[in-house]
Amino acid sequence: MRFQWLSRLVLLAAFFLLSRPAHAEVLKIVVNDTIHPIVVERVDRAIQEAQRTHADALLIEISTPGGLMTSMEEIIHKILDAPLPIIIYVTPSGNGASSAGFFILEAADVAAMAPGTNTGAAHPVRGDGVALDPVMKEKLENYAASLMRSYVSKRGRNVEVAESAVRQSKSFTADEALAQHLVDYIAKDDNDLFQQLEGKTITHFNGEKEVLHLVGKPVRLYQPSLRQQILSWLMDPSLAGLLFAIGMLALYAEFNHPGAVVPGVIGFIAILVALFAMHLLPTRYESLALLAGAFVLFALEAKMQTHGVLTAGGILMMILGMLLLVDGPIPEMRVKLWAALAISIPIGLITAFLMSIAIQARRNKLVNGEQGLVGEIGVVSSRLAPAGKVLLRGALWDATSAATVEAGQTVVVRRVNNLVLQVDPAPQPAALDSVHA
Repeated sequence: MRFQWLSRLVLLAAFFLLSRPAHAEVLKIVVNDTIHPIVVERVDRAIQEAQRTHADALLIEISTPGGLMTSMEEIIHKILDAPLPIIIYVTPSGNGASSAGFFILEAADVAAMAPGTNTGAAHPVRGDGVALDPVMKEKLENYAASLMRSYVSKRGRNVEVAESAVRQSKSFTADEALAQHLVDYIAKDDNDLFQQLEGKTITHFNGEKEVLHLVGKPVRLYQPSLRQQILSWLMDPSLAGLLFAIGMLALYAEFNHPGAVVPGVIGFIAILVALFAMHLLPTRYESLALLAGAFVLFALEAKMQTHGVLTAGGILMMILGMLLLVDGPIPEMRVKLWAALAISIPIGLITAFLMSIAIQARRNKLVNGEQGLVGEIGVVSSRLAPAGKVLLRGALWDATSAATVEAGQTVVVRRVNNLVLQVDPAPQPAALDSVHA
């Protein structure tokens, strides 16, 4: 009986030891991007992974110019609801966490900055950067300021100074942020930060307290998935605009040369990928009408031959469409002017050139086969009355004529029907001289 109880205790102890993680760790992600839906997904997945592996903390190294307010709010909510310590560290030196990045930094259990970094400049702006009307400006400012107050005070940081970054767009160096209680630590690297945090007690947003022991713990970098890397790459507005323009050009090539298949497949994929990226971005879909209208003008230029007037108009429409395509709150989330010019001018010229070639080719008459004989001059070999033979291109052809034509005279081919030439007498040189006289 004692042996049975002893064996059960050993099994229970082994199960308990095996069910616990072999050693705790610090999970780390690096956010070096604008704040958009893919960053929200990355932060959410990292928090879930940290919970699954029973990590001691999640370290978010951030460097961002800002981004979308909706994505920022989602990240803040996930940080405040996280059951484990969230450490946000602005790094490397020379970079910063501005605008939406400042809101996210202030939401952390531990906020830290590297020397030479900056933060702040969190004043809300309209998507295209244009000043808001006074009423809307006041509403947006009040909302952003109240959002900041709602969690900064519970984090024990300076509410008034944090709010000044929203209302007055103030920015702070790392030393200024530490002196004014906007961040908790300045650290030169992760190890330095963990040394300063050793044995410190933090208070979670729900009021629970926890003592941090991170020195010597392994730090595991949580890499973004291939899907997230591709989507982050596609979130560049200039790239989305380029894909859409290339897709339109490829579809034109397919419609002009049915059966080519490859241009059609490339164009279809490029447009779908561009639209997917635009769905994640604050896109003005009305701008797509400008881009489509540009291709209409390119086609009209080839048909009407306006000596480049319609092509210039199409290029101008494409540039405007590109610049107005994405309604981003910061310059990094809009199509840049150089990108709009680099995309619009070459594609406009190439499209107009290809369309002019295609239309010219359709206007040219066929020069091969039976239709290539129309207009040719032949010599009557046997009298046409009305049928006979005509020597043309070194071969004898059956021919008919409405008028009788004697052998040796020349005739003009008017039509070809089942290898039978329908001809008319050719004007004689003497008759032409009399006409000119």
